[in-house]
Amino acid sequence: MTTQATVLVTGASTGIGATYAERFAQRGHDLVLVARDRQRLEALAARLRHEHRVAIDVLPADLTLQADLDAVEARLRDDTRIGILINNAGMAQSGNFMQQSAQDIVRLITLNISAVTRLAAAIAPRLADAGRGAIVNIGSVVGLAPEFRMSIYGATKAFVLFLSQGLSRELEPKGVYVQAVLPASTRTEIWERAGIDINTLTEVMEPGELVDAALVGFDRREPVTIPPLHAAEHWDALESARKALLADLRQAHAAERYRA
Repeated sequence: MTTQATVLVTGASTGIGATYAERFAQRGHDLVLVARDRQRLEALAARLRHEHRVAIDVLPADLTLQADLDAVEARLRDDTRIGILINNAGMAQSGNFMQQSAQDIVRLITLNISAVTRLAAAIAPRLADAGRGAIVNIGSVVGLAPEFRMSIYGATKAFVLFLSQGLSRELEPKGVYVQAVLPASTRTEIWERAGIDINTLTEVMEPGELVDAALVGFDRREPVTIPPLHAAEHWDALESARKALLADLRQAHAAERYRA
């Protein structure tokens, strides 16, 4: 058994989540793997146990179901070995805003926002009390770009970025690292499940390259890691502009342009 923190990964059966599981197993971390597909989880766990000699628990769960989400929350609250949460489970949007049913909207928001928030909330107090640990939230560059026309999905990923940055400010002084990872198009099953042909996308990153880059940011303790962004100064400029905007908010009176 290892003395390193156990890592809980959601959406761990395939794609980005399975790659995170493999990379942390390579680093010698024990794992708790969460996803809906027990068979895939068991196969991945068996392979990683054999290849890396780490302990792996499988926790099948559909995070859109209350009872399943409750079970994962309880594991995060109660299992003191878990020191890293990879909040990866999510789903994409199929079709434009007016094509979404009420059920589609609720499911998307439940998985991409509610589950991410509740799992972070379940582990954060314990990590803060211990003065160590990490929460990694997988967002998307779509959360920066309404132009991409995935209105609800993009809004959920904008939430993930905002949540991560806010949690970072709250938890960093307590010794807890929070990272937002913003992929662009990545070769995973999320597209097929949303009814989107990945072959119609012009540039697609492989999950291994995405996760390896994200882990460089993790090791550097970056609050926001954007693997497909080649000009880092663009992010710096956006953050500087946002802070300048906040500095110019004067609340006592409306701006001149709004005065009758």
